[in-house]
Amino acid sequence: MAANVSPELEAPNQLRRNAVGVAHIVFFVVAAAAPLTAVVGVTPAAFAYGNGPGVPGTFLLVGILYLLFSVGFTAMSKFINSAGGFYPYITAGLGRPAGVAGALIALATYNAIDIAVYGLFGFFANDIIKSQGGPDIAWWVYAFGLGIAVYFCGTRNIAFSGKVLGFCMIAEIAILLLLAVAILANGGGPESIHAAPFGPQAIFAKGCGVALVFVVSSFIGIEATVIFGEEARDPRRAIPRATYIAVSLIAVFYAFSTWVIALHYGPSNIQAEANAHIATIYISAVRELLGTALALIVNGLLLTSIFACALSFHNTINRYFFAIGREGLIWSGLARTNGLHGAPHVAGAVQTVLAMGITAIFAITGQDPYAVVVAWMGTFASLGILVIQVIVSIAAIAFFRKDPRGLGISHRVIAPGLSALGLGGCLVLMAANLAVVSGSDSLFVDCFPAMLAAIGAAGFGFAVWTRSRRPAVYANLGRAFE
Repeated sequence: MAANVSPELEAPNQLRRNAVGVAHIVFFVVAAAAPLTAVVGVTPAAFAYGNGPGVPGTFLLVGILYLLFSVGFTAMSKFINSAGGFYPYITAGLGRPAGVAGALIALATYNAIDIAVYGLFGFFANDIIKSQGGPDIAWWVYAFGLGIAVYFCGTRNIAFSGKVLGFCMIAEIAILLLLAVAILANGGGPESIHAAPFGPQAIFAKGCGVALVFVVSSFIGIEATVIFGEEARDPRRAIPRATYIAVSLIAVFYAFSTWVIALHYGPSNIQAEANAHIATIYISAVRELLGTALALIVNGLLLTSIFACALSFHNTINRYFFAIGREGLIWSGLARTNGLHGAPHVAGAVQTVLAMGITAIFAITGQDPYAVVVAWMGTFASLGILVIQVIVSIAAIAFFRKDPRGLGISHRVIAPGLSALGLGGCLVLMAANLAVVSGSDSLFVDCFPAMLAAIGAAGFGFAVWTRSRRPAVYANLGRAFE
């Protein structure tokens, strides 16, 4: 039996090496962004509450901001090879206490995303099945079914998940492109085809700040490129390439999709249309231009899109748990991998139980899956990821301050500095518009910034405690990634 085990899998706490290439990694990132879910579920709110016809241009603007973020981020990736996502980057740049603080915020953020996705799947699955004459089944039944399916996919070789996500992503993009072709073939709409939505007058119109909040949330998950660094082939080249490709694809595709839907209704009418029919502006366009059958297919693809999103974030969280377990920061059992696939199956089980447990609390207390589970958890996650990204941008500057490592000032200072300022501005805008983003004026939602600060402080304090009480563990923090 031993003769049949790959040398890459002999170590029990080692992920499978050379398992994924650039394409797989791009699939993970774009799947996490969930094209159909983001376009159908997020962009109507940006149209309605933000700058209306300026949303397409806003996607390009935010895409440039994330390309700037990627410059410093991927420059560090050449010297840090880790399954720990943002954690080792913050550790390398700002020190171990800041790294642990970032790790806890990231874990809270990604688990919140996962729970939001559970609620979203349960809501849409029940709604779609009821609309086709099926039974009215509690949303949490579908949510738990999603969790089980995602867990078993997560225990397989990472390349398996990459293939699943790739098929889902291609199907989502294909249906949205088909709609776009139909719109353009029909002359665009009542105001014909023009590029006004990309002009500065449209982008910086009233509501631009609110639109930025929704648009930024569509880019959550871009750091998944480095999370799979240990499993990538030639990570020093694959990670930067996958990051730039993924960010560019997300920005351009979302800008294009929102541009054509704005043309369909007319740029001067899109804001009013989104306000009146926020949940159906895309489905209505599909039904009108492509027929009822394709509208039903879109509904089905929406569920596969949500599944792909859940699988991508499940794998992301697994590797955070794996990384901090391997370093002994928490239970070392989280670092166990299965011999056949090299997947962190114990971390996957813990993550699944945690997400299902919190989902069960929402279900038992009778919370609405969309208005509370999705909206609240999504808002918390969007706020948390911006906090982490700002810290990572600062960490990139600090990392190269003493040793430029042969890089120019644009990579070491200018790009990460501009991204820190830009993302910091988005963070302030989001914190100031929590009621709009979450659709709730709950005191609980208002406390999200304080909660994130408390989580970060707890992580920082725990690292300081570890330094005095468990010096060997503290000394090892970050070393697995050098």
